[in-house]
Amino acid sequence: MVCVNTLVGVGSRDEDPQKTGFAHLFEHLMFGGTPRVPSYDTVAENAGGESNAFTGCDYTDYHLTLPAQNLETALRLESDRLRGLLFDTKSLEVQKRVVTEEYHQRYMNQPYGDVWMLLRPLCYKRSPYRWCTIGSDISHVQQTTAQDVRRFYGQYYVPNNLILCVAGNMRSKETLEMVEQYYGDIPTGEPVTHHTDKEEKQTEERRMETRRHVPADALFVAFPMPGRLDKDFAACNLLSDILGNGSSSRIARRLVKERRLMTEVDVYVTGELDGGLFVIEGKMCKGASCADAETAIEEEIQALQAHAVEEHELQKVKNKSESIFRLSQYKALDRAMALCYYEWLGHAEWINEEPKCYGKVTPDDIARVATNLFCHERKNTLLYLKDGPEVV
Repeated sequence: MVCVNTLVGVGSRDEDPQKTGFAHLFEHLMFGGTPRVPSYDTVAENAGGESNAFTGCDYTDYHLTLPAQNLETALRLESDRLRGLLFDTKSLEVQKRVVTEEYHQRYMNQPYGDVWMLLRPLCYKRSPYRWCTIGSDISHVQQTTAQDVRRFYGQYYVPNNLILCVAGNMRSKETLEMVEQYYGDIPTGEPVTHHTDKEEKQTEERRMETRRHVPADALFVAFPMPGRLDKDFAACNLLSDILGNGSSSRIARRLVKERRLMTEVDVYVTGELDGGLFVIEGKMCKGASCADAETAIEEEIQALQAHAVEEHELQKVKNKSESIFRLSQYKALDRAMALCYYEWLGHAEWINEEPKCYGKVTPDDIARVATNLFCHERKNTLLYLKDGPEVV
């Protein structure tokens, strides 16, 4: 098997605030066909291939995995849709309806589906990270024109804004020759610029309460944290594991097992390039209140700030992190996506070296990061309470 992965350096952060959801809409349009290949999926499936894509805040990723003997078919398909898509009105209208349906199905018509549509604008006031990839208002997608689509395609889907990786059972020399054959004459675009609106430092706590038709109350607490390339990112990630990743983590042990305030809890980092969020979330047990859970979380944070993490506790989460990292490189698809991602960050070598960065984190680093991160004036709290009107 072999995987062809293409990372495009455009995400929801690059959108106009009045035209959000566009990067995600365009992900769908990329499967709409070209004059040479009217049906991308048909050709890919006939070659034994499986394709998919996703859109994030910072970039969009496309991947196609298929038998190695059909690698040339994959390169022909991928390069062809970089040369010219079908931007007819019918195709655009179809994909606008698909995205609208996705918006209602995933965000509006399932329990807790709109959490991030509430939490992002609570945490971000200036940054384009303040809206989800689906957009801040679905009407922005519904009002998209063919002219908008062509402009976006010409601005971002150009070789100087793409990273291509081929991974799997192939020979490098022959593969590079095929890449040159199919991609070499695609014109380079104009230099790509990205939005650089930085979020101003938060100086006061923000709280929001909403009611929805959900089975249990839920609590979401988020703190602004350093960006993906910051020297403290690894320490923040390990800190999230110490607090709430797994049944033996501090918050899970205290709130779920011992005090039975929550049925489940999770702590994680979002990892945006220019500054993400450190998130603590959980759903309440019957009879437990969000206020009690919030107080218990505060106590765990204060205990961590007051007493340094023991070396054995830190080593445990380091081992877990490295295990997850190694297993995530198992398939050709995993390696192709990872190589594109690290190259996009500017450090392709991290695919081999990142566990070493995590291994260098000390208990003092964890204490310092916890002190800087968990400031009351930078806390954002969303109380997502049950028994409200059903979401439609």
